[in-house]
Amino acid sequence: MRDTPRHSDVFIVGGGPAGLAAAIALRARGFGVTVADPALPPIDKGCGEGLMPNALVALARLGVSLPSHHVFPFRGIRFLSRENSVDASFPNGIGVGIRRTHLHQALIDRAEDAGATLLWGTQVKGLSKTGVELGKGTVACRWIVGADGENSRVRQWAGLDSPRNKSLRVGFRRHYKIKPWADCVEIYWASGFQVYVTPIGSEEICVAVISRDSHLRLDHALPFHPELFARLKNAPVTSTERGALSASRRLPRVYRDHVALVGDASGSVDAITGEGLRLGFEHGLALAEALADDNLGAYAATHRALMRRPAFMGALMLSMDRSAWLRRNVLNALSSEPRIFAAQLAMHVGEATTGEFIRQSMFPLGRRLLAA
Repeated sequence: MRDTPRHSDVFIVGGGPAGLAAAIALRARGFGVTVADPALPPIDKGCGEGLMPNALVALARLGVSLPSHHVFPFRGIRFLSRENSVDASFPNGIGVGIRRTHLHQALIDRAEDAGATLLWGTQVKGLSKTGVELGKGTVACRWIVGADGENSRVRQWAGLDSPRNKSLRVGFRRHYKIKPWADCVEIYWASGFQVYVTPIGSEEICVAVISRDSHLRLDHALPFHPELFARLKNAPVTSTERGALSASRRLPRVYRDHVALVGDASGSVDAITGEGLRLGFEHGLALAEALADDNLGAYAATHRALMRRPAFMGALMLSMDRSAWLRRNVLNALSSEPRIFAAQLAMHVGEATTGEFIRQSMFPLGRRLLAA
């Protein structure tokens, strides 16, 4: 472990993907950067483990390379229910599945190469006017970045913990040793929950269930989808079931004085969007640009713009989670007219304008729902 510095231009609390992305971007701008996290790497988390094309673009901007033997490509997204299925390819590029621990290690390697000081197994006790308080003393710094996740202590210490709206769901994930059967991320819809299947290797998949029921586990959810259940029934399980919160949270402010927030600490969208990691990478890039200009107001404006589309698409998909009638008729419409789903996916990954989305998706979908 590196020695604790007495001073750093920027001190980042939290060494997950968002914190490391901020560290990499800030080092590229010439800042001295220290990152502290109480955990030891590589850090795992219960998530779906898929990166869509726009997330890969953000990683490329950070100079992060993902080893080819640790990723598995997928061309798009597939929705399935007991009655219907529909899929669409990404309009540009591919996505990849990757184990969270492999992604974390790739970010660590890039941050170390960039010259960031990484303090693992280090608990931040609080903030001061001049820096951060550690168990072994104070580190003076000009800027403090809260990248410590959904339950951010930095957000609380800085007086930024007042969400405008918040909704919570719970996810559970585990891995199976089985050859992927699809070249898409599959999302299986049922009443009150979704099951996600992401290919992450030539002989391994990640399976996750997300719902508002904190007691729902994969063993309870999989039988609702007989074909998926039959595929996995005899497949070896390669990890323990790991849980995590999936939150939709919007904050009125993402900075105060010399403290700024990134990643889930700064607000989040439901995991149904698959956008959490991409947003964390983009937050880091935007924050580095703003601090280079000494203008956190610019970061706040960019942050709002980044969150707008994922929040909208998340709300749209979660409306299907809440209404059996809507879910059934939307999936019927999408399976009958796959181009509607293709237009939705293009909007989801930022490859369609609002006007195109309305003309190619919302209008034809609305007509079908009115006729249902």
